[in-house]
Amino acid sequence: MAETGATNIVKYRRPRGINVGILVFGFILIELIVAISGYLNTKHISPYEVRRGSLYKNSLYTGIALRDEELVTAADSGYINYYVREGQHVAVGDLIYTIDETGRLSDSASDTTEANSLTDADLARIRTELSGFSANFSERYFSEVYSFKNTLYSKAVELTNYDILNSLSGITDINSSLVHYRYASNAGVVTYTYDGFEDKKLEDITADDFDQAGYEYKQMTANDLVASGDTIYKLCTNEDWMIVIQTDADTATLLMDMEYVQVRFSRNQYTSWASVSQYVDADGNCFIGLSFTNSMITFAMDRFINIELLMDNSSGLKIPNSSIATKDFYIVPKDFVTVGASGKMGVMRESKDDEGNTTVEFIETSIYSETENEYFLDNLELRNGDLIYKPDSDETYVIRLTDTLEGVYNINKGYAEFKEVNILYSNEDYSIVKPNTTYGLNEYDYIVLDSSTVLDGERLYE
Repeated sequence: MAETGATNIVKYRRPRGINVGILVFGFILIELIVAISGYLNTKHISPYEVRRGSLYKNSLYTGIALRDEELVTAADSGYINYYVREGQHVAVGDLIYTIDETGRLSDSASDTTEANSLTDADLARIRTELSGFSANFSERYFSEVYSFKNTLYSKAVELTNYDILNSLSGITDINSSLVHYRYASNAGVVTYTYDGFEDKKLEDITADDFDQAGYEYKQMTANDLVASGDTIYKLCTNEDWMIVIQTDADTATLLMDMEYVQVRFSRNQYTSWASVSQYVDADGNCFIGLSFTNSMITFAMDRFINIELLMDNSSGLKIPNSSIATKDFYIVPKDFVTVGASGKMGVMRESKDDEGNTTVEFIETSIYSETENEYFLDNLELRNGDLIYKPDSDETYVIRLTDTLEGVYNINKGYAEFKEVNILYSNEDYSIVKPNTTYGLNEYDYIVLDSSTVLDGERLYE
């Protein structure tokens, strides 16, 4: 058998090559790291497009009515009967009430007139009252039912007591000298309740006064036994009156800026203009007085009145509060600002040349706001203590006076440019600013969403 020879097996070495997949992945990884690093190290500016808008605001209020109210007291003691409907206007000398010292007038008159009934004219007057109330009734103001109840009661008392008065001559068992007739000493609107608010002014109102749950009043009624000196009716003597509401500080500022506001009365949907006044108490509570020169007689019997403020000024350019910044400016008289050869506005500032000689150079500066006599100039181009000259004059002015403006950073031109804003109203998140002002914003402008993320004049993109 032949001997088998040894076999040498040599392992084949494959030539080394470049792994293209790993290379591509490496490049992608490097690019990703560079991109992430660049993103993390780059300032991020969020823009916001300015658009017209409005802020929802609860403009419904329950106010306290303040009037010139005169409390009238009884001159005699006895049983009282009224002859004027509550809410009716009386002239000087009109019969208001009688005092019966015996207490027998009502009983005797009742016997005499028990067969009497309301006339067709009386019923028509009551139907008119019912129809008017029904047409304007809202469940939101259910408390007005009680006011209407008092109105009907007063009308019924007026009609009944006139029957008593007309029957007095036929009642023979009463000494007429014991029945005292009392007449109005002043003209005004008669009411038969009092509550302690009669002498209050705007400055006397407190936050607790608006708590209707704790509100108390005294109702005076016919046939009550009264003593001499008791309050028996109230007279509202002036057509000028006021409704006081409590608001937050921002709303109070807005209303004071408006000076006059249109008011809608919830009971009858009538509108009227009111002048605005303000009182802030020691606790910081803001009370707004809305003064009227008409409609007092319509609400003479009401202490609490539901109203709506029609404030059209709450619409304008809507911007986020985070975009609002403040900036200091130099205030320069307008006479010291001129137009340079480039057509730009600026000032003539004193400076020194290389040899130390005094010269005057034109410094271009932006105007950010103005008053009647002054401009607000940018503090980037000017310095505190700069001496400037009035054009065509040797008169000088040293720049020192500064003031602060509220504004936003406009980025339409690729850099942060401060623009003044005139805020009309604000809530927690947004503000409404006046549109189309000379130095302010226009609709569709782009501003920085967060003013704290940029510097004044900072270039954001090329």
